[in-house]
Amino acid sequence: MSTIPGTTASAAAATTTTTAAAKSKTLGQSDFLSLLVAQLKNQDPLNPSDPTEFTSQLAQYSQLEQLFNLNSSMGNLTTAQSNSERLSSLSLIGQDVVVQGSDFALGTTSAQLGYKTDGTAASVKLSIQNSAGKTVGTLAGKDLTAGNHFLTWDGKDGNGNMLPAGTYTIVVDAKNSAGASVNVSSLIRATVTGVDLSGSEAQIVTGSGEYKVSSIFGAYNSSQSALDSGKS
Repeated sequence: MSTIPGTTASAAAATTTTTAAAKSKTLGQSDFLSLLVAQLKNQDPLNPSDPTEFTSQLAQYSQLEQLFNLNSSMGNLTTAQSNSERLSSLSLIGQDVVVQGSDFALGTTSAQLGYKTDGTAASVKLSIQNSAGKTVGTLAGKDLTAGNHFLTWDGKDGNGNMLPAGTYTIVVDAKNSAGASVNVSSLIRATVTGVDLSGSEAQIVTGSGEYKVSSIFGAYNSSQSALDSGKS
């Protein structure tokens, strides 16, 4: 079937024009009030507008004003809640947090890595990859029950050599007794050393990287530790 040149462009232009026209016909609060005032100024004093219709128009204006006030109040409430959450994130400084994610930064000390399984597994393997996607270390999960579990990685490869500082990625694989995959996600546990409030959403600063507050899975006193060594 042949296509008439320019048809698509013309249709798109027509759609845009129609949308713009529709928007231009939408009355806002000030437009409605202007029309109401104009009606009062220009009606015949000897033959005024139907009082019933006028009352109905006033009721519509009142409803419109209430909707605008409600939208404004909801916007203020959302802003206040966002500011409250941003400020409350400051209380996380010095605490251990668990974030759901796969990327973490390795410094000069060990990293606390974890996994969350939705069901009982027969085996759990954490592969640690460098920025090039190469596996440089593996950890075997010891706790195979459903829930959150953590391991300590010393930052060394299979030969016992300390790996350079940088960004690494966790790849978790869990199998049940039948060899089928178990739903699992990777976790990172780190101590919060600061909070960055410069963006639209607060970010926590840790030794393992920066993470959005919304990615926090839990927060604990730094003295609470439930870590296992599962190096393989």
